[in-house]
Amino acid sequence: MADLTYLEKRQLEKLFDMGGGYVLNFSDRTFREFIVDAVRRDIDDPKYRYASCSKANRLRKFWEVEANHIVAALTEAMVDYATTLQNPDGALVAFARKVVARLQSEAPVAELDAIQPITDDRTFDALAKSVRDAIENNEPEQGLDRLHTFVAKYIRAICTEHGLIVAKDKPVHSSLGEYIKFLRAEGLLESQMTERILKSSISTIEAFNHVRNNQSFAHDNCLLNYEESLLIYNHVCASIRFIQSIESRLNNTSPAILENTDEIPSEV
Repeated sequence: MADLTYLEKRQLEKLFDMGGGYVLNFSDRTFREFIVDAVRRDIDDPKYRYASCSKANRLRKFWEVEANHIVAALTEAMVDYATTLQNPDGALVAFARKVVARLQSEAPVAELDAIQPITDDRTFDALAKSVRDAIENNEPEQGLDRLHTFVAKYIRAICTEHGLIVAKDKPVHSSLGEYIKFLRAEGLLESQMTERILKSSISTIEAFNHVRNNQSFAHDNCLLNYEESLLIYNHVCASIRFIQSIESRLNNTSPAILENTDEIPSEV
């Protein structure tokens, strides 16, 4: 459950106009749609029922049962939405953003939302969701095989976008090496340290092959322990986040959806 303090809850309730059971200007339908879009949760699920089951009470129950990073994501989206309405209290908005920052700092994987599909491919979307679900269910060890597949598909999609040769039998860490060379050639890396960190990721991704094949659900294996699984998730998500920032700067826009790529590989 999220560890919102009494004061934080009261201030959020004021910002979101939760008196009388309401939440901002949402109807039951738009409230449900907004939450599904923001955090992929169904606020009509029985686990969010509380007292009168008003929108406000369901949101209070959501705060009670969901983890910090999920509550942070929804709160951030709601604060952004609230600022589009008429004259929100600036002090309350600032307070709410501090609450979001605190909750985010306690997330098990800080950059989890970097795991997003970048091609118009339903399997890529389902894959990304399953990778995120493993963390949201606090079971990182159970998502390692899908995280590995996501990384392979992601790097190959990025390489394809930039015209780099991606053969199906080419190891994903080799493709990552080609991408790093591309970044250097294009002058997109401003420090030698950044380049060295990225190059170290090549051997890290290569080592991920062993984890995927021998310590994940890809085969009949004994799973890697929780702490090391979480470390792998954090490293991979941070690397993906950095690549997203590079691609955004390269395109001078938010990361775009690329064209569909090959089917998800079973081995890399």
